[in-house]
Amino acid sequence: MEYDIPVTTFKLAKTEKEAAALAEQIGFPVVLKIVSPEIIHKSDAGGVMVNLKNVIEVQDAYRKILENAKKYNSKARIDGVLVQEMAPQSTEVIVGAIKDPQFGQTLMFGLGGIFVELLKDVTFRVAPITQQDAEEMITEVNAYPLLKGYRNTPPADINAIVTVLLNTSKLIMNYPKIKELDLNPIMAYEKGAKTVDARIILE
Repeated sequence: MEYDIPVTTFKLAKTEKEAAALAEQIGFPVVLKIVSPEIIHKSDAGGVMVNLKNVIEVQDAYRKILENAKKYNSKARIDGVLVQEMAPQSTEVIVGAIKDPQFGQTLMFGLGGIFVELLKDVTFRVAPITQQDAEEMITEVNAYPLLKGYRNTPPADINAIVTVLLNTSKLIMNYPKIKELDLNPIMAYEKGAKTVDARIILE
């Protein structure tokens, strides 16, 4: 990845047979996701199947995803199905960006998953950001103690998250046509981090 944003291994399959072969190459368990410009919210469309442990499960999931996508939007152009390494569960964070009419490119950081949806526990900075900005963004969220390690949750690699924030800042400054960007979730591990899903909307 040009901007050094760590992602899971993924490949695009155009057929059920190809999906099964790619899953074997990547290694189980895998995730399957619909790829369609008309289906932005893949989960709502039944376009995501996780924790597939063998070829049979992958083939069944491939058929089911296409069926769900057609039900959701019969006119949607389907480019294929993404076969993706299933990242081990960990603390989820989100890095986002939005082009604000007043301030221009603005970065967002928060804890991913339910924390974003329910608690709106996020913080913002106008891009470009410095290392200090990135570190402050991380400490500002209410759920910061979770990232430091809490009860049986291991501490997250803060440096890895800082790097993702700085690299995302570079990306949105170099491509001013990016109107919205979401890296959600990013799995933050004790060592390193991995972006599991990304969405970019251009002007």
